Amino acid sequence: MQWQAERVQQLDPANTERAMRAMFGLGRYLEQSGLEESLLGLVQTRASQINGCANCLDMHIKDARARGESEQRLYLLAAWRECPFYSARERAALAWTEAVTLVADGKVPDAVYDEVRQFFSDDELLALTMAVATINAVNRFNVALRTVPVAYQPNDPAIEQLRAALAS
Repeated sequence: MQWQAERVQQLDPANTERAMRAMFGLGRYLEQSGLEESLLGLVQTRASQINGCANCLDMHIKDARARGESEQRLYLLAAWRECPFYSARERAALAWTEAVTLVADGKVPDAVYDEVRQFFSDDELLALTMAVATINAVNRFNVALRTVPVAYQPNDPAIEQLRAALAS
């Protein structure tokens, strides 16, 4: 898998592997969390829109399309409040995503917490919060190091091989 970042060119491969193992570990937790893959995709895409992470947007939108997500829902995600295309559970997750992503603007509002609690159990809220925290970490990594979208394709054998190697 090709990875390009403007601000780092001569990385120690062992250091890169340790960093990627940590990130993939978070991803494994989310895969096993029980949250719907489509919901996680919306959360990852929305946070990446807010954070301006082109690399993540490229990857998560391609993954969503490969899972069968509609073009309309992807195009209108930034305006989810004005569209009838998202379920109440998805809306609560998107509100939570925005509040946690923008936490520096103030605390997560009680009204957003009250809304998300209507649709998510304690364990699901923990997983949802972990999903938001994880994508925000990945976004900050990519934005800070100025990673650029490359020829990513869903289900790429090279990526799956890398994931398997880092999971061991």
